[in-house]
Amino acid sequence: MKELPMTENKNYYITTPIYYVNDKPHLGHTYTTIACDVLARFKRLDGYNVKFLTGTDEHGLKVKQAAEKNGVSPQGFTDSVSQNFRDLCGFMNFSNDDFIRTTEERHIKACQHLWTVLVERGEIYLDKYAGWYAVRDEAYYSEDELSNGADGKKIAPSGAEVEWMEEESYFFRLSAWGDKLLEFYAAHPDFCLPETRFNEVKSFVRGGLKDLSVSRTTFDWGVPVPGNEKHVMYVWIDALTNYITAAGYPDDPDMGGFWPADLHMVGKDILRFHAVYWPAFLMAAGLEPPKRVFAHGWWLIEGEKMSKSLGNAIAPADLVERYGLDATRYVLLREVPFGNDGDFIHANAVNRINNDLANGLGNLAQRTLSFIYKNCDGKIPTPAELTDNDKALLKKVYDDMLFTVRIELDNQRFHKALETIWDVVNAANVYIDIEAPWSLKKTDTARMGTVLYVLSEVIRCLSIIVQPVMPKSSARLLDQLCVAETERGFDCITKSSALKAETEIPQPQGIFPRLQVEEKAA
Repeated sequence: MKELPMTENKNYYITTPIYYVNDKPHLGHTYTTIACDVLARFKRLDGYNVKFLTGTDEHGLKVKQAAEKNGVSPQGFTDSVSQNFRDLCGFMNFSNDDFIRTTEERHIKACQHLWTVLVERGEIYLDKYAGWYAVRDEAYYSEDELSNGADGKKIAPSGAEVEWMEEESYFFRLSAWGDKLLEFYAAHPDFCLPETRFNEVKSFVRGGLKDLSVSRTTFDWGVPVPGNEKHVMYVWIDALTNYITAAGYPDDPDMGGFWPADLHMVGKDILRFHAVYWPAFLMAAGLEPPKRVFAHGWWLIEGEKMSKSLGNAIAPADLVERYGLDATRYVLLREVPFGNDGDFIHANAVNRINNDLANGLGNLAQRTLSFIYKNCDGKIPTPAELTDNDKALLKKVYDDMLFTVRIELDNQRFHKALETIWDVVNAANVYIDIEAPWSLKKTDTARMGTVLYVLSEVIRCLSIIVQPVMPKSSARLLDQLCVAETERGFDCITKSSALKAETEIPQPQGIFPRLQVEEKAA
């Protein structure tokens, strides 16, 4: 089997963004967390000690206003909405190791410690701020970024209304970090992906950075600034710190060996905060930036942007009810090149499930194992001498598949990783049609047994490698092959871990049902 050079540090730290608690979880939140879950599961199966973090961002003016609108306290409001995101983790079978809330004491302590360090190092100072502020975006905008709305109000590029705001504020000396950030980017060419978005980040920094307002006095729902509690920390210095809070900062200087994080997965709308502000905060505090930030695209629904007014927003539960949990996870990562914007079209999802899962992997497993159950006394047959055709298929499995999938997932090319796996699925379906064990049953039972053994071994390895994407379905396939729980890691995708002949299998059951194609989603 081909081997990639392994790093000495077998820790792997992956994070979702922490989700803002002003609404229920939707397809966008689910998409990001599925991607992180797949990588976390993959790394665990590949022998890594994984830390997978998700959570909720609970401070800021929007939350305070939403709480007031609902007639509850900000803490009561965030307790309720944050639980929706925690419940989503269980519902979608996410394997996160931690769930952080920015209202937790551990996080408040980490934020205040980081703030104190930045002040001591001369990176934060007190001044006054005046500018156009969008409550919805929690961001200030320059005059040249704004447009005029129909009612004469100023509109941010995001479409949010802005208002002129003046207040005393603490500032982070972001302007001093432009050249240092560009030097860091040059030394770490894979720091941000996709490359096109990294180019946008570098262009923004080359355009010149202004000092960043990092506190507010106009509301009190936030982390108090140490020594001046009429100020609370502005949402981004508060929110971004969650990544080191969960790693053990400031109590554990080594942060459990998990810092710098291997990957921050974010949506493209918050890339600037993660690829510019966050590394600047960290370097200013004497800490290392994360190894990579990946900014994925957005989903349209049947060609239209998701919105409440259109009534086309998709709740995760709707997809799971319609397609099943594992099939939903598969479609979201297979249908669109990861990093691009995507258009979720229900008819395409049904076709993908039917072609790849029902007709592809599902049919391969069902007709192979059913034939063995009926014609080989329900036991994995003993193989005879392998032909070149047998060896070629097994080589794709043992030598090529995991090697290529590792590379693709290390670069967050989920669709390419799945293409690689389904190349083997398709090759195995071609193999079974060419070798035709149903015909060999009449002419050469020894050869029939060899073909069925090779197919069973291919199905075993496929079932192991698809575990990160479809954990429940793959477990059912491995159970049907009687593969022990201790033999489901990626180190078992080898000839030495192959199926034992004469293993008795249970009567096979279909894993992926075919779905009815619908002309248009309701």
